[in-house]
Amino acid sequence: MNSPIVTRRGAQQAKIQTRAMVKSKSTSSATAAAAAAAANAAAGPNANGSNGAGSCGPRKPSPALQEAKRRARNMLKSQNNGTAAQLEPVIDIFQNAVNAKSMHRGPTALIYDESMSEHCCLWDSTHQERPERFTRTLERCRELKLVERCLQLKSRLATKDEILKLHSMEHYERLEQTSGVHDEEAMEELSSHYDAIYIHPSTFKLSLLASGSTIELVEQLLLGKAQNGMAIIRPPGHHAMKAEFNGYCYFNNVALAAQHALESHQLQRILIIDYDVHHGQGTQRFFYNDSRVLYFSIHRYEHGSFWPNLQESDYHAIGAGSGTGYNFNVPLNAKGLGNGDYLAIFQQLLLPVAMEYQPELIIVSAGYDAALGCPEGEMEVTPACYPHLLNPLLHLANCRIAVVLEGGYCVESLSEGAALTLRALLGDPCPPLVEPLQVPSPVLREALLNCIYVHRPYWRCLQLQQTYSPGELQQISSTIPLHRVQRIWLGGTTPAPSPDQRYPTRGTSAQLSVDVVASNASRLRLLRAETQLSVPAVRVCYAYDAQMLQHFNLHDATHPEQPMRIRQIHQMHQDYQLLGRMQQLEARAATTDEVCLAHTRAHVNSVRRLLGRSVEELQQVGAGYNSVYLHPRTFECAILASGAVLQAVDSVLRGQSRSGICNVRPPGHHAEPDQPHGFCIFNNVAIAAQYAIREYGLERILIVDWDVHHGNGTQHIFESNPKVLYISVHRYEHGAFFPKGPAGNFDVVGKNAGRGFNVNIPWNKKGMGDLEYALAFQQLILPIAYEFSPQLVLVSAGFDAAIGDPLGGCKVTPEGYGLFTHWLSALAGGRIIVCLEGGYNVNSISYAMTMCTKTLLGDPVPTPQFGSTTAQRSPTVAFQSCLETLQMCVEQQRHHWKSLVFGCKLPQFVLGENNNEDFLAATMDQLSISNDDPLGAAGGDIDAQPDRGQDRPSGSKPKVKVKTLSEFMAEHKEALEQQEMFAIYPLKSCPHLSLLRPEEVPKSIKTNGACGDCASTVENWLCLSCQSIGCGRYINEHMEQHCRRAKHPLVLSFSDLSVWCYECSAYIDHPLLYAYQNLAHLDKFQEAMAWTHGCMQRADGCYPIEAEHLDNDSDRNRSRDKDKDKDSGSSSMGSGYYIHLERNN
Repeated sequence: MNSPIVTRRGAQQAKIQTRAMVKSKSTSSATAAAAAAAANAAAGPNANGSNGAGSCGPRKPSPALQEAKRRARNMLKSQNNGTAAQLEPVIDIFQNAVNAKSMHRGPTALIYDESMSEHCCLWDSTHQERPERFTRTLERCRELKLVERCLQLKSRLATKDEILKLHSMEHYERLEQTSGVHDEEAMEELSSHYDAIYIHPSTFKLSLLASGSTIELVEQLLLGKAQNGMAIIRPPGHHAMKAEFNGYCYFNNVALAAQHALESHQLQRILIIDYDVHHGQGTQRFFYNDSRVLYFSIHRYEHGSFWPNLQESDYHAIGAGSGTGYNFNVPLNAKGLGNGDYLAIFQQLLLPVAMEYQPELIIVSAGYDAALGCPEGEMEVTPACYPHLLNPLLHLANCRIAVVLEGGYCVESLSEGAALTLRALLGDPCPPLVEPLQVPSPVLREALLNCIYVHRPYWRCLQLQQTYSPGELQQISSTIPLHRVQRIWLGGTTPAPSPDQRYPTRGTSAQLSVDVVASNASRLRLLRAETQLSVPAVRVCYAYDAQMLQHFNLHDATHPEQPMRIRQIHQMHQDYQLLGRMQQLEARAATTDEVCLAHTRAHVNSVRRLLGRSVEELQQVGAGYNSVYLHPRTFECAILASGAVLQAVDSVLRGQSRSGICNVRPPGHHAEPDQPHGFCIFNNVAIAAQYAIREYGLERILIVDWDVHHGNGTQHIFESNPKVLYISVHRYEHGAFFPKGPAGNFDVVGKNAGRGFNVNIPWNKKGMGDLEYALAFQQLILPIAYEFSPQLVLVSAGFDAAIGDPLGGCKVTPEGYGLFTHWLSALAGGRIIVCLEGGYNVNSISYAMTMCTKTLLGDPVPTPQFGSTTAQRSPTVAFQSCLETLQMCVEQQRHHWKSLVFGCKLPQFVLGENNNEDFLAATMDQLSISNDDPLGAAGGDIDAQPDRGQDRPSGSKPKVKVKTLSEFMAEHKEALEQQEMFAIYPLKSCPHLSLLRPEEVPKSIKTNGACGDCASTVENWLCLSCQSIGCGRYINEHMEQHCRRAKHPLVLSFSDLSVWCYECSAYIDHPLLYAYQNLAHLDKFQEAMAWTHGCMQRADGCYPIEAEHLDNDSDRNRSRDKDKDKDSGSSSMGSGYYIHLERNN
């Protein structure tokens, strides 16, 4: 058997030279000579062999070399045929990893100016945009000794030309004229012309200083003088528009810096992330038509009722012209959202889009008014969460990230959040989150799915959710929830601009109750006290011992699992000058008791007895296992490998180092409790996990296994243990790929107490690369890991899914592994240990492990090329298969992990900014007013709220001729496209109608009644079972909570008198409901409600519940009235089906 492993750099260089020569149209003789030279080099003797273990002998050319030769032959053939060969450019698959050798961590820049504390409101001392926001933030950064660790940049004023790149001359001069003016009355009068603005004598200068400092920070990053940086500045800028001051903002600092990067450095892709709780409409407007800037905003919206009260802040605003698809708004329609919600936004939407976009620069508009305690945002993001939001972005855009301070009006949470953000930029581990992570709220789920829906046509990474057709809306049997896209506007009517319009200038700051302020302050103090910020000075410990080279195959020197694997990794670490930067651990052998934490004593003793056996006996014993070879020194090497990992565990958990790299062999993750398996003797990672539980009392350990083969041994050892969460992403091929069988499938989730703590992500096609693995991390691994909140992360780091591996058939790059390591390092306070498993191309595994090490050392690593080329091609078979696998995994695991709430089906059709027209039209094409078998309602969600100023009785049956809904749609096309009108098809019956008794109908109904829980009078509903009143889903959801709790499913809307069933999730139209609707109609309109049902109205109010009985009654009525209809010339509706319309202006 000849080895397919590439072991010499000479062979690799020859291969590259061969490909370069053929692609430069060399002559056929020169091409043949180069190919022959490459083949000879590849077949040469192994220069690295020693002790007989590393000597591979003659070998056939590698698959990569054979592919190069095949391309050369094809090119010659095409040249002979007179055709031009269109081949891909020569790319060294390891070039990025080679480039990383010279990449070392650069400084973090910090820019600020003490004079920025001068800006204040002279006529309102309680104004929340006050100097303490700036001074307290700097104080906290100094308390944590962060400022002294930064490269401090000198602040500067923006030039007039720089400001005029985006703002008008009139805008600039208007603010310039206020410079040094101390006429307080005149300044207040001028300020009153703008929304949420005050002007101080220093405002003009400090606004120039804020903008100039932001531009200077970006300039230094682009010049390579710093790796990343932060601008602690004020006044803020993201609300400032071309010719209007707005929301405490005068010049748009971030937009100006982005424009500078576009013009002065010719950047083509800039990502602006704005997580200020207010929508940065100024920034959005500047780049709405520009694909060179992707604007991503997360903000409180509440259907337009939250400032700045703009419809353009909703999810449907996706950009225009060339910028279509490059504007993202995530509108949060409730207050009180916290860490789990914001992390979900980053994991499910922002991070996938950012990777596909491949930004050259990232600018963060960092407002901290979504932080706990801020009276403006009333959100509950804890300060320690902000580093977790920033962390996954730190290795994108070549690490060029500028964080620019915007809002934040609780100085305690602002100062702490900003300081921890700077700490993350400096490379310190993300602190563990003190409070348990709350699951994403239904409000967030709805907003995020709406965003994904409207952007799906533009982004390949947003294809995970399946889609549904109009017909599925009426199918109750769907196992996957159907998401209904909707838009609700509660912002009222925007008055036309008027030169005489005035805005309040005093008492404008948001206020919380004394009790709420005290509660928030107490919670913030507790969070600060319990947040662990101290970290070891040593970043990485390193475990390696040359004695582990002594285990090798005595019968096949070319066996893939050979000593040169770890020797080459060690050599590359030395070549990259990494060994001197890590703490070298002294190797030790694991004791029998330690190994028996994961294995039976009989298994340990059987391996121990190998010492002294003959070669023939070893071969015979090894043949009794699956893919195992044995050596007289196997036991010593195996316990040394396990002991080395335990040394790393001790170093990390004792606080001597932050993380660990274990360059060990033999590997371990296939080893079963009672026998070796798949090159593995003892399960190193499993022993380490059990050791950490026993010796350090850990309760939650995460094992991530990215070896291309399923870690069957690790799974079996922990399948009933809830203290260990095992996540494996591996090639499966429907059970045909090693180790074969069903154990690695997605539906194997653990047993007994460990049920749900086993997560398999099985690839059923080869060719998975960085993109597919990254999606697995974002959609499954990271959400589940954050919900689990591990105290230690162990990585079974097999690199046989790496590009070039002869066994794996996948395409993960070394820099991809570095990025995944970085993402995992945000967990457990950075306590992560990466342990070598498989990987059989020594170049691949050496580069890959080196990138993991550099990442843990804080060095930048080249960003994997997720989107720049792949997005331009058709989706690969591997990518399509990846989506199928992830969909199955999410559906399976959502029953165990509450964070996986986004696996819903989305509507199929998207077109234009309204994003519902096609779906609405497709549905209506299948409906007619005389058709009683619709395929489903469409357009907005059936809960969409009508304009309360134009209430009308929903039960009034319109007097229309029989027509198709396509004809009806044509008549009302504009209203439907603007979502002012929605088609509703209520159910004709409902089993829960049996809960209603005609004799229990109340004597009257007051439609102006307030919610019994929150006293709200907006969007209220009446429980038909107990007559209690509660607010709807877009207020505080008290009616739904009541109905779920009391099991009262039927409710009546005070807005349009419709009846909704929570159990059926549908509107109901039935004669039994008329008594309730009529009482509400009398109260609302002072007249009786028209009878619209096909059956005769009964005095006792008793009607059959079943729809078919009602239909029979209707048929009798129609027969009795047939002659009357003929005489009067009227036409019957036939089936009794009618259109129920809601207006939502």
